[in-house]
Amino acid sequence: MATYKQLMAQKEALESQLAEVRANELAGVIEKIRGLMVDYGLTPEDIEGKRRRGRPAGSSSGKATAAKEPLPPKYRDPKTGKTWSGRGRAPSWLGKNPNRFLIAEE
Repeated sequence: MATYKQLMAQKEALESQLAEVRANELAGVIEKIRGLMVDYGLTPEDIEGKRRRGRPAGSSSGKATAAKEPLPPKYRDPKTGKTWSGRGRAPSWLGKNPNRFLIAEE
């Protein structure tokens, strides 16, 4: 069985061999791509793709990512003390006449 040092030496040899082979193949691939681009009249912009409408993904101006503060309550149930801001689904305690639960503005 090989020792740790022997295996590490083999690993380093393989990594250097991988880098060398990749560099050689990469040059050929780039030449092939350039040839195809010339044959078909393509530009780098053609390969990058078209921009879509609207904002690019992840380009928020910070407004959407900031935490929103909760709205002040607009209605209060006098029996339980529960409140509702007036947004979203109305609570059942509000009933048909919500005006009687309005909180007086200060």
